Amino acid sequence: MSLRVMVEGQVILIIDADRYSYSALGSALESAGYRVIFAVGRQEGLDQFAQCRPALVVLDVAVPQGWDTLRQVRSRSETPILILTSLTSETEQLTALEAGGADGYMTKPFSPKVAVARITAILRRAGRARLLPAIGPLKLGETAGEVKLDGRAILVTEREFVLLEVLVTNPGYVLSRRELLARCWGPGFNGTDRVVDVHLASLRRKLGKYRKLILTVRGVGYKYIPDRV
Repeated sequence: MSLRVMVEGQVILIIDADRYSYSALGSALESAGYRVIFAVGRQEGLDQFAQCRPALVVLDVAVPQGWDTLRQVRSRSETPILILTSLTSETEQLTALEAGGADGYMTKPFSPKVAVARITAILRRAGRARLLPAIGPLKLGETAGEVKLDGRAILVTEREFVLLEVLVTNPGYVLSRRELLARCWGPGFNGTDRVVDVHLASLRRKLGKYRKLILTVRGVGYKYIPDRV
């Protein structure tokens, strides 16, 4: 069953200062099967939120009273919220996530494809979407080991699937070997973090010409770049 069928009718509410700033994001979301509603400013955003009951809210906190809008939405519902922000300091970002109640953030500028992947990952964690979108040629299913490239199934081990899932659900973000080890092998694992390199090398071989989707960040770790084909 395709992602389009799974998310058909799910509404994404985008709250911004005007209706045109995120037209590319709106188009990318609609291509993935979502319905998109735009709202201009705080009051229209809150009104639309009450009327359309979205599956997720995308909020640009640069709008007037943007932070108050975030608090108002969170006080009314547990609906997932993705913040778009120009904030760069870790302290400000943690404030947005912890004090503001956001479920994630993206710094501007950003790729619409990466944003769609992030939105679907948030919905998936919230239990509102069962499949990841097709990101370029790659698609993950809800069952471990279910990976398709250009519609063709490839066989991966359970560990490779978990590694791929962690990378894909954090598109554009560098994940260290230590973090990947903790998330994919668990705290009881006694081996070295180089086991991550071994498994990713195997996974890349299986991805073939799409191996460049997973980028090595020298001396740090790895990140998934959906546009890098």
